[in-house]
Amino acid sequence: MPEIEFHFDFLSPYGYFASRSIEELASRNGRAVSWHPMLLGVTVMKVMGLKPLLETPLKGDYVRHDIERLSRMLQLPLGRDVDQPPTSSLVPARAVCWAKQHAPHVVSELVRGLYVAIWERGIDINEPSDLLRAEFPRSIDRSALLMAAGSTEASELLRRAVEMSIAKGVFGSPTLLIDGEPFWGLDRFDQAERWLQTGGW
Repeated sequence: MPEIEFHFDFLSPYGYFASRSIEELASRNGRAVSWHPMLLGVTVMKVMGLKPLLETPLKGDYVRHDIERLSRMLQLPLGRDVDQPPTSSLVPARAVCWAKQHAPHVVSELVRGLYVAIWERGIDINEPSDLLRAEFPRSIDRSALLMAAGSTEASELLRRAVEMSIAKGVFGSPTLLIDGEPFWGLDRFDQAERWLQTGGW
């Protein structure tokens, strides 16, 4: 069966929450997950011309409350203040793009490890050397990842990934693409699963 495309940005706490359940959703429905880093700074601010959520009047206050509420409901700890989100997701996104090309068998573990570092442990990964502060399985070659995250190749792979996401209509994190059908947001996971089980409507 075709893979479920999971488009995400490490800046997004909703992407963090979704990353912990997407593989279970896919497995229940006989699918695998294809991980696709994207950049909210490009889709939201440059393409759509909108402010970040936390800087948007009224909506920002709701999002703060919603993130903390979801953290309690899902029992997924937040190791950073919601008002101090990561400053950049370029380095972790480049690392994932490089791994997809050269070590696809570690991508899901890499994404989970990076999300834990950023959102559970509150670590900013702004430089390739910051990757050493994240906890990864032994299957991930830290030295290769460190070199790759700062490479021109990884930067180009991410640029192409962002362009591909935009071309497919992706603008937010998380977004699922199921056989080309888009589902934006963690709150659409139930709808996405129903689509998988019924074949759509």
